[in-house]
Amino acid sequence: MRRARFEILIANVISLTLIVAGVMSSGAMGQNPVTTYNPLAPLPLPAELPDVATSTAATTSVSSVAERGATTVGASAAWKLKSVDDVRDEQVRPASGQGPLDDFVPAGSGLAEGDTAANSPATRGIARVSSGTGTLPNDDGQVWREYDITGFTDRIQGERSEQAIVDWILRETGTEAWFADPVGLLSANRQVLRVYHTPQMQQVVANIVDRFVRKEASTYAFGVRLCTVSSPNWRTKAFSRLRAVPVQTPGVEAWLLSKEDAAIVLADLRKRTDYREHNTPNLLIYNGHSQELSHKSPMAYVRSVNPQGAGWPTQNLEMGQVEVGYRMALSPLLSLDERTIDAVIKVESSQVEQLTPVAIPVPTMANPNQQVQIQVPQTSSWRLHERFRWPADQVLLVSCGVVASPSPEGGRRGALGVGVNRDAPRADALLFLEGKGGVPSRNLPGEKLETAAGLNYRGRY
Repeated sequence: MRRARFEILIANVISLTLIVAGVMSSGAMGQNPVTTYNPLAPLPLPAELPDVATSTAATTSVSSVAERGATTVGASAAWKLKSVDDVRDEQVRPASGQGPLDDFVPAGSGLAEGDTAANSPATRGIARVSSGTGTLPNDDGQVWREYDITGFTDRIQGERSEQAIVDWILRETGTEAWFADPVGLLSANRQVLRVYHTPQMQQVVANIVDRFVRKEASTYAFGVRLCTVSSPNWRTKAFSRLRAVPVQTPGVEAWLLSKEDAAIVLADLRKRTDYREHNTPNLLIYNGHSQELSHKSPMAYVRSVNPQGAGWPTQNLEMGQVEVGYRMALSPLLSLDERTIDAVIKVESSQVEQLTPVAIPVPTMANPNQQVQIQVPQTSSWRLHERFRWPADQVLLVSCGVVASPSPEGGRRGALGVGVNRDAPRADALLFLEGKGGVPSRNLPGEKLETAAGLNYRGRY
């Protein structure tokens, strides 16, 4: 823009020189009086310009200006000079979103009302958006239903207790049913669950909601016990009492036992010296509640070394931290007739087997061969994420196989290479889950009722 203004100024100065010379020449002969020139006003051009061949200086000026767009015709020159306004109009249009031209909508462009050239589909690069018909599609006979869920949420403390109902609806129907044809809608708050779907889907949703809000099931509780034994040879004595059930997770086994047989198997396990329990024996989870049990502890280690700070090298060790232990999430739900139990079980356990030392050279002026040890953790972990359904009068027993022990103490060692664990314990992790029947929502006599915070079930289906 500055260069364009400069070129215009040079052209106007040259033209002014020629005009003044011509006017003075004519004035000397008494033909034209001298007029005042305003450099900011548009430049007036005389009807005839002096013959450019009569002056060497004029010839040079004309040639210079001709290179900038002037046109010479014969002995006279018809000048085509650009004003500042002309150059401004010919500037390149600003980029989208940076100028007033973005709001310009050409006639017949096909843009929707409210769209502009800047946010048009061609400019945005996305699909065209419309407001639709204003009504929900019901090509497949979808209907709108609102379910009162206060019978369940009023019994639950904490935020978003209605999420447990939504989770079980998605488990039962599958997430695809709500994000494909036919069009469906699922939304909930603490008072009401809103559903828009086909009548068949509404029946499934109604069954799930009834299982939550049913008053008789509000006091139904489930007993949970997580334990380990170092050897899987407990199966030898208990095998005749076990009835296998199918499991999807590789390496995991599950059995059903009568409550009498489960008590015998548990009594035999407790006699073993390698038997360990990892939660409160009297842990109860009420029907429909989603709870998480966690027993983890941090383990510090030397991750790296920073040679830049002051006090090198002992003051610049970069420390890292890993968590060892287990986290178990349970979500049980009793059927309407109280004959079957559905439960989603999710267990994660991690353990640090050892901290592998690595020597890093850190030469100094005093000790060119100095080294500092950092540590690389060698970890092992296992996960279980299954949904089970079994009769309410039986006990579900799940074995995760011989895995890293869920106890955090087994792999816990200090940093700086002290006490590196080179013999991380392994154990057969066992989970007992059974229905306890109706239990008051207060603590049982002589027992401690353990509860846990609600779960965030993002990405868990």
